[in-house]
Amino acid sequence: MAAVSPAFTHLEFDVNGLRFPAIAAGPEDGEVVLCLHGFPQFADSWDAVLRACAEAGFRAVAFDQRGYSTHARPSSTKDYAVPNLLSDVLSIANQLGAKRFHLVGHDWGGLLAWMLAAWHPDQVRTVAVLSTPHPDALRHALLHDKDQQHKSRYIPLFKAPFHVAEGMLLADDAKLLRSAYQGIVPAGQVNANVRRFQEPKALTAALNWYRAWDSKKETGPVTVPALFIWGTEDIALGRTAAEATASFAKGPYRFEPLDGLSHWLLDEAPERISQLLLEHLKREQPEIVS
Repeated sequence: MAAVSPAFTHLEFDVNGLRFPAIAAGPEDGEVVLCLHGFPQFADSWDAVLRACAEAGFRAVAFDQRGYSTHARPSSTKDYAVPNLLSDVLSIANQLGAKRFHLVGHDWGGLLAWMLAAWHPDQVRTVAVLSTPHPDALRHALLHDKDQQHKSRYIPLFKAPFHVAEGMLLADDAKLLRSAYQGIVPAGQVNANVRRFQEPKALTAALNWYRAWDSKKETGPVTVPALFIWGTEDIALGRTAAEATASFAKGPYRFEPLDGLSHWLLDEAPERISQLLLEHLKREQPEIVS
């Protein structure tokens, strides 16, 4: 993992026969806020959010998920099926002593967050998701919305056999992988990410999330308090699914479209994201915002 601020502590979790390094901040007796990163990023993408949550008295934790951790890279694609990914998250929450916890996710981590909130409302206090619409809204958009179909045209490449995607993404000093960050993620962070994806089997493990994904499985409604933050210039996730997410939020819900911002919200607007998240976490009785 890349170097982090001395304000953070490093943890390690042994889960399902795998080891997951984590970054933690805030009082150990604070309410747990568990942050799930997406592709192609790692736990340290949550740096600013962890610090803000810690300063507000929460126990904030982010970990390198299955495939991203050097010691959590099983070889079979089926090892990256959603039930295994969710089991990792719930087991880590249990090791943190959090019978109930706040859940925050971005990109792939956002999909997991929606599913955990829908399927385990007894354990998830609140859910906040950056960029990624509710999985059922996204599935419908992939079937019927031309804009989302265009934005998702990279997915068949990621699922291609014979490691075609790995070769293309890492060729020429990972030129294509670097371009995914759109010049928004700081160069130092991009370099750190690329180095980690150049580790043996690392990129294959991350892409196995796409290869194992069952897009036909319904998630169902979310009843816990939910916050959804989406950038209007998101290169991968369009307006149709973003606006349709409200249909699947049956509890208190807040939708915050950020005009002119991209997919890389944690890097582009860390202070704004942290502000919105803390408002969400502290709101005892959030109002539904259409």
